[in-house]
Amino acid sequence: MGLWDSYRMRLRRKRLRVRALRKRHELRPVADRTADIRPDDILVFSTQRNEMARLPWFLDYYRALGANHFLFVDNDSDDGSPDYLAGQRDVSLWSTRGSYRTSRFGMDWMNALLRQYGHGHWTLTVDPDELLVYPFCDTRPLAGLTDWLDSCGIKAFPAMLLDMYPKGPIGAVEYRSGQDPLEVLQWFDAGNYTISRNWGYNNLWIQGGPRARTFFRDQPGRAPALNKIPLVRWQRHYVYASSTHNLLPRGLNLVFDDLGGEKSSGVLLHTKFLPTFRAKASEELERRQHYGDSREYIAYAEGLDGDADLWCRYSEKYINWRQLEILGLMSKGNWA
Repeated sequence: MGLWDSYRMRLRRKRLRVRALRKRHELRPVADRTADIRPDDILVFSTQRNEMARLPWFLDYYRALGANHFLFVDNDSDDGSPDYLAGQRDVSLWSTRGSYRTSRFGMDWMNALLRQYGHGHWTLTVDPDELLVYPFCDTRPLAGLTDWLDSCGIKAFPAMLLDMYPKGPIGAVEYRSGQDPLEVLQWFDAGNYTISRNWGYNNLWIQGGPRARTFFRDQPGRAPALNKIPLVRWQRHYVYASSTHNLLPRGLNLVFDDLGGEKSSGVLLHTKFLPTFRAKASEELERRQHYGDSREYIAYAEGLDGDADLWCRYSEKYINWRQLEILGLMSKGNWA
């Protein structure tokens, strides 16, 4: 990268930090328990709107992995989820009626909280429909992973977003709040992925899976990005530049091996396609608060005519992280 490009990236990072400071004023504290955060705590950051069906399992899942404190921004929910979150002893909650779109789809709010509370901590920034799976997660807690990353001098840990779905129409399955969503969403695409290099941020760009083949089959290049960097040893001067797809400073995006080896990586099991998905897609299409004037939700609305069935004869039934490693969707690298 030349001097001019480096200067542009530094300027963009500065602008994003200023945006975050301004957007911080849109957040109203509802339950501030950040005084309970200890120096070595692993923190989870998330933005949510009307996710009451997912939140009990989400919290239990990350608690079981060893997350110590959750920092949520609630964006004008009306399903009782703010009251539920405010009642959890390991949750700090802020609310806002601000625009999700003009906050860069919640990332300005996240950057503000990460700057204030994440400095020096390992931070996990995920949506309520994202469940992190990493090598040895069945036997080693998150602290085991972050201790190893610290010992190797690794500051950021990547994870591919893997869409999970049921066999049969999405709306035909049953799900109850607090249930493990993987009991309902048991299938995924083992292949059908494209990977390219994003030279601007020096990261990998991954697309494909069931959303590309079902909702974007005529324009696969417009399918959602699946590359994420959710786990970061945060410093005050860091910012997420585009969702959790990439970070600044630019060097944090070097989470792959240029020399042909394999760096450790994980998978975010994406539980978007619960039976509530159709109603959620209709609501978000009406709100028009998502990226690209909600073109993703326009595609969902068109593809959900008759209720979509994402399963196909090439679908793979989920077993565990070792299966994902064998399929090449994640890697344990030299963490043994």
